[in-house]
Amino acid sequence: MMTKIAIIDDHQLFREGVKRILEFEKAFQVVAEGDDGSDAVNIVSAYNPDVVIMDINMPQMNGIEATRELTARFPDTKIIILSIHDDENYVTHALQTGARGYLLKEMDADALIEAVRVVADGGCYLHPKVTHNLVNEYRKLTAGRTGGGGAFVQTLELRRPLHLLTRRECEVLQMLADGKSNRGIGEALFISEKTVKNHVSNILQKMNVNDRTQAVVSAIKNGWVEVR
Repeated sequence: MMTKIAIIDDHQLFREGVKRILEFEKAFQVVAEGDDGSDAVNIVSAYNPDVVIMDINMPQMNGIEATRELTARFPDTKIIILSIHDDENYVTHALQTGARGYLLKEMDADALIEAVRVVADGGCYLHPKVTHNLVNEYRKLTAGRTGGGGAFVQTLELRRPLHLLTRRECEVLQMLADGKSNRGIGEALFISEKTVKNHVSNILQKMNVNDRTQAVVSAIKNGWVEVR
């Protein structure tokens, strides 16, 4: 099925770059563009896109305000926020208002395409750097509860999910929690990005989750990764 996409960003050159990347995918169709949050509301009403990719900072109605209105009026529309901010407060606020994805503008083409696919399929997608920051926040909270991080990390090390994942998949899962992109994982493990994608797909299937963010959250809760 074709995924219909709207792009909302007040910087035309950036918007054009995003559009060109997306149009390389045969299953993607950019149906409309706008440069303000108010445009987003009108565009969704007129074109009914599956996914809206929207800047967080815009002059009249920002991305957060537009997300809040869109999710109230068009609950089936899935929204990915674009931002230069990797602070967890921005991320949390965006997700609380109904966004299903959060990408930093330093993203590469693969991350953009993967985010659209995951969100269109009903999952959530966070930029790897954002995931890393959220994991660090969790680590601080956990360290406070356990009286320090050392013993906690040692406990996690003993609980690798070797009953479920292969050793290589455990390594990949740890690197997802560290906030590495597919490319970064490939470089660290000396394997191709295609091989990394295969490992990630296997991890998601075995853990019965929809996306890498859910995998990381579940792994943290189960003590399967070090939070470092």
